[in-house]
Amino acid sequence: MASVQSLTASVNQRLADALASALPEADGVDPLLRRSDRADFQANGILALAKKAKANPRELATQVVARITAGDVIKDVEVSGPGFLNITLTDKAITENLAARYADPQRLGVPYADAPGTTVIDYAQPNVAKEMHVGHLRSAVIGDSVVQLLEFTGENVVRRHHIGDWGTQFGMLIQYLDEHPHELDHKAGTEDTAVSGEEAMSNLDRLYKAARRLFDSDEEFKTRARRRVVDLQAGDPHTLAMWQKFVDESKIYFFSVFEKLDMEVRDPDIVGESGYNDMLAETCRLLEESGVAVRSEGALCVFFDDIKGPDGNPVPLIVQKSDGGYGYAATDLSAIRDRVFNLKANSLIYVVDARQSLHFKMVFETARKAGWLNGDVKAYQLAFGTVLGKDGKPFKTREGETVRLVDLLDEAIDRASAVVREKALDLSEEEIAERGAQVGIGAVKYADLSTSANRDYKFDLDQMVSLNGDTSVYLQYAYARIQSILRKADGTRPQAHPELDLHEAERALGLHVDAFAETVAEAATEYAPHKLAAYLYQLASLYTSFYDKCPVLKAETGEQIENRLFLCDITARTLHQGMALLGIRTPERL
Repeated sequence: MASVQSLTASVNQRLADALASALPEADGVDPLLRRSDRADFQANGILALAKKAKANPRELATQVVARITAGDVIKDVEVSGPGFLNITLTDKAITENLAARYADPQRLGVPYADAPGTTVIDYAQPNVAKEMHVGHLRSAVIGDSVVQLLEFTGENVVRRHHIGDWGTQFGMLIQYLDEHPHELDHKAGTEDTAVSGEEAMSNLDRLYKAARRLFDSDEEFKTRARRRVVDLQAGDPHTLAMWQKFVDESKIYFFSVFEKLDMEVRDPDIVGESGYNDMLAETCRLLEESGVAVRSEGALCVFFDDIKGPDGNPVPLIVQKSDGGYGYAATDLSAIRDRVFNLKANSLIYVVDARQSLHFKMVFETARKAGWLNGDVKAYQLAFGTVLGKDGKPFKTREGETVRLVDLLDEAIDRASAVVREKALDLSEEEIAERGAQVGIGAVKYADLSTSANRDYKFDLDQMVSLNGDTSVYLQYAYARIQSILRKADGTRPQAHPELDLHEAERALGLHVDAFAETVAEAATEYAPHKLAAYLYQLASLYTSFYDKCPVLKAETGEQIENRLFLCDITARTLHQGMALLGIRTPERL
């Protein structure tokens, strides 16, 4: 199905042609078109153009109006103020454009990107043998939505989950497991059934605490644990086999949490720190031979002219420590080499906490100096802020502990299920449980995604599951309301009627629906799901206004009933598609 040109693009082209006709040197100039309260659109690009051409802006605006090809699209153009153009479209153009989108149920006429490439996105990065907490939420939710947006626009997306699966802490864990080999055994009777994520995490947590107690109290065990680190790094088969047990047990837990989050995480996409071990020595050699990195007090470091500490001395990126061990930087730089040269990426996105911004600035600059990142390949840290409690401080339990992600999600589902049960008229208990999970998880995701990634936000479940305000619940209920209307109309696919005049609320809703494609493109290009979330909230709000002002099933004529049903249906389809790009379900009934 061919993509559909938006009304904004159509008007923009007509204005640009008229501008070039009135003032040849204006060829290619942006008319600066935007939505307006005074008309459907306002263009204010003439002001700057007139100043540059030393012309009277109102006179130039009048000349442009005389040269606009209106056709069936533009109903009226008015010159206002110092030289603004207020543009009103025909009702027919609005309905016809929506009808063209409606004819493409899979994409709603949304075009693919002009020149899609390959993007590797690094997100959802939990640590082996450690519980996921609220701090892991944002990387997972934001990253998943950016993946959906990019794939929808035609980008080839390679997902990478850079889990923390390597390091000196594994010496302690592996040594304890070697001395207590049954600590990760599963309960009797689980051979034929899947092990739950809860059991897997319980095993890991119990072992970790026991190993830590022994490590802190027994010097001989501590010595054995440190030797085990050497064995691990040397690739001892027995040690690696036990290390793999920790990774496998952790994955059972990870997958259970991501499933609860309604996210697809595939095993081949999990490439942890250990996945780059074989590249570390070569990465260091290449950096040292090229002069990008130098030895300083025995360590291999990269220095930067613009990065200094409080004392004014340069702050280096340590690639290899003086004892020969490799730092995080060596792993991250090796990952860049792999993603650029093996995966052939054009773009690298890292969905990582803003507090790691300095590290990634140094890593990216090092990769540029080494020639691994150049004009053809860009690297970008999609930095996110902190999840705060209602008190505006980092989100903690009452005891001051970090909040377990599973507990947080379960509470959201419980709260949402209570809301669904209160509103449900004809839902079974099974349906209430299913909808409660969809609404609860959607509420958590939307609260995150409706906030610009780099900002902190307060985690307030009461607000998140509210039916009022900018929440996913409000959007989901708007969608369910439309589905209820369509069911009452026997569910037949309605036809558009471009010959009909539109109510003001119909026009506002129709113009906003038509802007979906441009919003998706902007959100994908800028890695900004919050822009799509804002669009969807406004869409639901405009639909509510339309619903209040324009009777649908009791409209005056059969044609008007059908046209309003058509407007309902394309609004629902747009809501559904937009929410899917945020990773949020839209239940048919609530």
